[in-house]
Amino acid sequence: MDKEVLIHVRGLQMMDADGDQEPIEIVVPGEYYFRNGSHYLRYEEILEDFAEPTINYIKFSDKGMEVRKKGVVNVHMVFEQGKKNMTFYTTPYGTIEMGIAATNLDLKENESGLNMKVDYALDMNQEHVADCYLAIQAQPKNCKDFTL
Repeated sequence: MDKEVLIHVRGLQMMDADGDQEPIEIVVPGEYYFRNGSHYLRYEEILEDFAEPTINYIKFSDKGMEVRKKGVVNVHMVFEQGKKNMTFYTTPYGTIEMGIAATNLDLKENESGLNMKVDYALDMNQEHVADCYLAIQAQPKNCKDFTL
């Protein structure tokens, strides 16, 4: 796959002030690399009310997925089948302890791109708050048959 890609991210992973799930969906240009048996994606995200971008790094393979955010939001989330991983989600408004327990990981690769879907249980401050999913699709930027 080309280095320049379009990345489509969708999921249920953020909570609003009332504890309700908020769906997210973005399509952004990004970069793709393949090294040592793992796929890597990098893209910038501008969060509402902030000028500084948050840089997103996603690493995935058959073993699992890692998502790192650096900037306005900072977090390192690890998704491994059947294992609960703890992390701290740091925002300008404070830090939350998160637990992520992946219940299903599905990686599909073909000549037109990559698709990764992960279902996971999300804990915040040691309490289960939601069953979530994250779906990531990457296709070459010049792909004539880009589909969502």
